[in-house]
Amino acid sequence: MGNPPIRYEAVRSALEKVADHALQYDASIHMPRIGCGLAGGTWDKIEPLLMECLSSKGVQVTVYDF
Repeated sequence: MGNPPIRYEAVRSALEKVADHALQYDASIHMPRIGCGLAGGTWDKIEPLLMECLSSKGVQVTVYDF
């Protein structure tokens, strides 16, 4: 049947919650390129969400590409 479709609004919602917790606990975020493997998303759409939801709020983000 192929890859399940990614829901970018669900990714945005999750990243906003991650940002709230990161700011509350003064934490940085380290993660792989979420949503770009089995979920079938593209990094061109995910990266702006990271910038909008995390980086623009002062959350330090490190993305690992492996």
